[in-house]
Amino acid sequence: MTDSALDTDVLIVGAGPVGLFLANECARRGLRFRIVEDDATQSEHSKALAIFPRTLEVFDMAGLVAPFLEAANPVTAVTVMHGERRLASMHFAPEGTPYSFVAMVPQNVTEQLLLEALRRKGFDVEYETRFITAEQHDDYVTVTLDHKGQTSRVNASFVAGCDGAHSAVRHLLNIPFEGAEYKAAFMLGDIQTNDTFPSHELLLCSSEAGPLAVFPMSATRRRMVATIDQQEGDAPSLELVQKVVAQRAPAAFKVTGLNWSSYFHIHHRHVSKLRVGRFFVAGDAAHIHSPFGGQGMNTGLQDAWNLVWKLDLYLHGHGNEDLLDSYSTERLPVIRGVIHTTDFLTKTLGTPNKVVEALRDAVIPMVSRLAPFQHAFVRRLSELGIAYDGSPIVEGPGKRYWDNSLRGGNGIRSRFLLILDAASNAETRQSAELLTQQFPDVVEFRQSPHAGITLVRPDGYITYPGPISDGASALDAVRLLLEKQTGTDHPNSRPSHAA
Repeated sequence: MTDSALDTDVLIVGAGPVGLFLANECARRGLRFRIVEDDATQSEHSKALAIFPRTLEVFDMAGLVAPFLEAANPVTAVTVMHGERRLASMHFAPEGTPYSFVAMVPQNVTEQLLLEALRRKGFDVEYETRFITAEQHDDYVTVTLDHKGQTSRVNASFVAGCDGAHSAVRHLLNIPFEGAEYKAAFMLGDIQTNDTFPSHELLLCSSEAGPLAVFPMSATRRRMVATIDQQEGDAPSLELVQKVVAQRAPAAFKVTGLNWSSYFHIHHRHVSKLRVGRFFVAGDAAHIHSPFGGQGMNTGLQDAWNLVWKLDLYLHGHGNEDLLDSYSTERLPVIRGVIHTTDFLTKTLGTPNKVVEALRDAVIPMVSRLAPFQHAFVRRLSELGIAYDGSPIVEGPGKRYWDNSLRGGNGIRSRFLLILDAASNAETRQSAELLTQQFPDVVEFRQSPHAGITLVRPDGYITYPGPISDGASALDAVRLLLEKQTGTDHPNSRPSHAA
């Protein structure tokens, strides 16, 4: 189908945080998109809460971070307790980032901030619009939508399923959702408390009755998450919340009020693949897991960040199937790691086994004091350690790249950055500039005080690191990498655009 016959480039199904962020990124890059949502409005409940440093960096690169910083309660410490015994107190201060804290922002606020940013760009969500079915063709997808009983058909280049754990897109694709369900139910509460524990401290409580996590939104407003064997009523009452907290938290910590609560059952599952032809899934549509650790929303937001630049390059004639396939190849290992970590944390904190409990309570105080453990803990929790080593479009470890030039929404968009040591000789600099000219809409040449030759992807990850001494051979390797993922293998891309 020709570009003029297509209704949109990307149809986004679901207007939670992941879908709204993807829509903002499509708008920033000048892609045509529509975002549909079955519900009539955004959720009023706070649900997910923690925004980790790497996600804040991503928001910064997208030009969205400022209102989140204004709304956030910063957390800089993690404490693990067993009754009155403090097993570990770890300072959370990752280095090499302007965001050395966890930003606690209720999910309803996150959604509102993303929606407001989208509306400032001149776009909006199509509410009360349900994804019914879709038919995939070679170069487009025909989607059937229902809006208040009226059906319509939309031709889109791609469909992104960001429609949650019960994703209609995933069900249509019949992608296996691998994993299992936790036997215990979970309870979630937005609670008022005393100020015994400071507002910068995240509290994890281990107990044979089950784990409890307390995320501070302020000195006296907090989010509690706990497993529970027996549900009482349609939603947890203040009395039940007080009972669970008294059973598992230190005695000095008191719950004085309840703003909102719910029960939920959770699985630890993920899809076997994130792409089926012209369909992609992201966020809870692709992975669900225990809320302990607060990683779920962040993982979904970074799914969207990994995907959108690849769609952008492809749609503008600078990408191929290998580039699109890399979304699944790169994100699935990250997703599996998050699920493993949160599952381990949930089971370890709530084990009823006395031997395992004694071992846990003996080991945690010892290892938590070790510098290597603290470093690994902070890197994992902050998500700054995410890397794409093993990706077919990456040479080397695929680590994150960060400097202030990437910030603000215009620092990095849809171009690779070829970054060269400013002290390099004239011949190497000229060769780098010539290479940039061979990819005029794909690569931007920059100089830096840092040694070496570095190719940075549009999502801020290093796709090639090389020493300056390699000179011509390093630039040849860069050229091959660019050709591998930006060579076109599809007939109906749009004309190139300025990134």
